[in-house]
Amino acid sequence: MFTIKVVSSSTGNSIKGKRVAVSFTGWSRGITDSKYTDANGEVHFDSDPGEGEVFLDGKSVFRGKIAGRVIVYE
Repeated sequence: MFTIKVVSSSTGNSIKGKRVAVSFTGWSRGITDSKYTDANGEVHFDSDPGEGEVFLDGKSVFRGKIAGRVIVYE
């Protein structure tokens, strides 16, 4: 399980309602279903941690180790 938190780069505030998906490295892992951030700007995934890429509204915003809580900026 891991959490993606979306934060505004200009204000530092959490952003609600952003569509988030994660694509994992390796042919067997694939991509998660899209989920939307809550009032705290967070979305929780039950997938195992690993190397991958975070997409925010279809745009790549992070590449690397996805585990625990990953903060991405819009």
